[in-house]
Amino acid sequence: MDSPILYSLFSGIALRPQLGKAVYLQLAEAIMVLIRQGRIPPGGRLPSSRELADIFRLNRLTITRAFQELEMQGWLESHVGRGTFVASRLPESQPMRLDKGGQERDRKREAGFEIRGADYLRHGVDPVTARLHLDDGFPDPSLAPLKELYRAYRAQLERGDLYGRFGSYGQAKGSGRFLDALARYLNLTRGLDITERNILSVRGTVMGINLVCNGLIQHGDVVVAGVPGWRRAEANFQHAGARLLGIPVDQAGIQVDALEQLCRTTRVRMVYVTPHHHYPTTVSLPMDRRLELLRLADKYGFIIFEDDYDYDFHYKHKPLLPLASADDSGLVIYCGSFSKTFSPAFRLGYLVAPENVVAHLASVRTLLDRQGDHILERAMAELLDDGTIQRSLRKAMAVYRERRDHFCDLLAAELSGMMAFDTPEGGLSVWTRIDRRIDLARLAADARKKGLYVSDGVAHRYPAYDAHAIRLGFASSTEDALEECVGVLKDVVDRF
Repeated sequence: MDSPILYSLFSGIALRPQLGKAVYLQLAEAIMVLIRQGRIPPGGRLPSSRELADIFRLNRLTITRAFQELEMQGWLESHVGRGTFVASRLPESQPMRLDKGGQERDRKREAGFEIRGADYLRHGVDPVTARLHLDDGFPDPSLAPLKELYRAYRAQLERGDLYGRFGSYGQAKGSGRFLDALARYLNLTRGLDITERNILSVRGTVMGINLVCNGLIQHGDVVVAGVPGWRRAEANFQHAGARLLGIPVDQAGIQVDALEQLCRTTRVRMVYVTPHHHYPTTVSLPMDRRLELLRLADKYGFIIFEDDYDYDFHYKHKPLLPLASADDSGLVIYCGSFSKTFSPAFRLGYLVAPENVVAHLASVRTLLDRQGDHILERAMAELLDDGTIQRSLRKAMAVYRERRDHFCDLLAAELSGMMAFDTPEGGLSVWTRIDRRIDLARLAADARKKGLYVSDGVAHRYPAYDAHAIRLGFASSTEDALEECVGVLKDVVDRF
């Protein structure tokens, strides 16, 4: 090698075959770094593939592949008989910085314009990072068919005619194959009677709520929800300019009688419900109240937004079918997701509604998000069609039932004097009422110091409602971990 400087530069590159990344890519990235740093200038000649093969003790083909990779990206130029050189014009250049002079604001921390915030935006998501967790009711990803999903997703990318399937935008409402498979699945498991034209794919329940707010709720419209309820849904209603009114929730869910009294004096545009397991209290809306709710919707003409966030998890008996299965008037918008089947990080859900509503919301969706992930949707269609989802849910149900029973036994044995609860018939959490001598904020903080996450209950407190209660999720922890969680919780509670 002619230049000892170049020799020292390249001999200092450390390649690690054990990393799992192809060696030629590691070498290409290392050369790219040298070029970016200016240590090999534009037009500079690189050592030959033979010389580099000797330095790194690699096959010359590996060196050649690294050079080819950098040529395709525009970093190198190859000239027959002369060698390989750094490109005279690099693919990345440093733009000139505008210097206006004067004092600068720290623009990374604070904008130069006003941000009009609102109280309802303050109920953010608290990421669970503790080793132990009694969370909001999340699933255990280790029980999800992740390997099957990975194989199905990869298969979508490896099949022919990629342009025909993914080379241009698809339907805003979702992949046709996914919608067709999902319609069959929902008809079978939820008792619906729909086709793919009744479904809009969304990236989870929150997006579904937001689309309905954008497409069907106008400023000043009255939206009714149970108290206590889900703050994220309430924030969407308020952000849309709706007038949000609450009705009480008791041991049988929302009080439909109170809703009827409200409807007699107020024009209600939409009622938001989680009838299968009310959030956050987990209670189920009984048949008589469901039928009465449908009757009221028909009488007063309001929309029912049915958030069925954990329909698949019911332990005691065959669950009641969704309101949407008995909707004869086209007044129910049904929303579900696969977040509880896989994990909260898995963003794929759906809205079910009359065809004209779906078409309208699909148009609204293009203002926010041109379309969903059609590759993911097609992969999910395979898992729905071959029964993978159904088999996985049945297996997970058995595990979650055991964890629920074990967790409730632990709470009753160790904390019965300070915590009260009803064993939930379904869902992935226990609504736990805490002795009022225990400060929930301090409880959460002290538990966090010991490596356990529990909620501080702030999101469940309202001016007219404070049960001094929190949700304790059991599904995402093993039985051994649940024992450790309860041990930490008992230790913290005993200090009050």
